[in-house]
Amino acid sequence: MKDVREALMVGRNTEGKLVRRPISPFMLGSAYKPQLSSITSILHRITGVALGGGAVLLTLWLVTAAAGDGPFSIVQAITASWIGLIILFAFTVALFYHFSNGIRHLAWDAGKGFDLPDMHRSGNFVFAATAILTVGFWAIALFLR
Repeated sequence: MKDVREALMVGRNTEGKLVRRPISPFMLGSAYKPQLSSITSILHRITGVALGGGAVLLTLWLVTAAAGDGPFSIVQAITASWIGLIILFAFTVALFYHFSNGIRHLAWDAGKGFDLPDMHRSGNFVFAATAILTVGFWAIALFLR
């Protein structure tokens, strides 16, 4: 260790005064303020995992459809219940969020939208597109029911 300040986690603030630095941004609630870019990134990962779980449920639904009327009627009854509808609604929110944010990532891959105002605009667009697509999908689904 070159300097004792490393052991003491000491740094200087903007006025030049010695201060103790936090060990990690997650150790103190005030050390890290979530930003739109971090929230959209975390949600993109969470919705990716949710889509994986939804794919397993879709596979279960298809397997029971192939297995016969008995197993399929059980899964269909669960899907039609209030908890099943909440799961399906959450799956569509995850699907449309991941889709919209994926388009944002495609724009980034093309080198577009890295300026902070563009990043905030596209992040807000992702949330708006998710809400519009989800509500539109469910309005059509319930209308056709």
